Amino acid sequence: MSRWGDAFGFTPPPDEEARRVREFAWVPELAFLRETRVNLPFDELRQLNDFLAAGGRDREVVPIKERSLHLFGDEKRLDVLADSALFREGRLRLAQLRCEVVAEPLAWKRGPAAASPQPVIVIENAATWHSYDRWNQATAQFSAVVYGGGNRFVDGVGFLAEIFRELGGPRRVFYFGDLDAAGLAIPQRATRRARELGLPAIEPHLWSYRRLLTFAGKAEPVAEAGQPSAELCVWLGELGGEVGAQLTADKRLAQEHVGWELLRQLHDG
Repeated sequence: MSRWGDAFGFTPPPDEEARRVREFAWVPELAFLRETRVNLPFDELRQLNDFLAAGGRDREVVPIKERSLHLFGDEKRLDVLADSALFREGRLRLAQLRCEVVAEPLAWKRGPAAASPQPVIVIENAATWHSYDRWNQATAQFSAVVYGGGNRFVDGVGFLAEIFRELGGPRRVFYFGDLDAAGLAIPQRATRRARELGLPAIEPHLWSYRRLLTFAGKAEPVAEAGQPSAELCVWLGELGGEVGAQLTADKRLAQEHVGWELLRQLHDG
């Protein structure tokens, strides 16, 4: 397969096929194809056209993977196309194909009644999520403790809307994860997605990160050393400089240092 094929799952159509795209009588939603080259196979574009022409506009809204399977026989194909030039601003929208991206479900535990008006916190890893939920039941700091599951949180950030509905409305969302390049990138990528969905930005839970930094002497070498982006640390505000020094030295701190025994000690003390 060509480099295009490896990267995008398709190879740009030849000039003859591009001519067919320009000259075809597209439905209004795809009329821009006569003047805009999107480098997609004519047959796939025709399938989208036929769906709309055959009453697709009036279909029930379904998850994107279900619509993709119906259109292309491949449940993942429409996800790929959604990142292509076909779906740039002012062109085709998923809503016109009567489908939507379904957020990855996120496990979460409701806080005690006294914490109902409080923010939500998202925890990167399972062990720390368990300990924070246990701690929260005693301290009532968060209305919910959400399991982010590492990179899954980026795809699942839209599920916060469901959590907000259960809690009675939107509120601030804090995040606590590993202090390494990947752990800092996750909440920032999730923030970009959250803004697209009209959800609150993901904020660092500075109290937790401060506690984690007290274990700086136990920082571990990063398996694959690499210079991190300085922008990653800006998200941490006043802690950015100290964390940046850790990352520049190719060190990382696992969030599990802030575990149940420490949390209980801090609460009891």
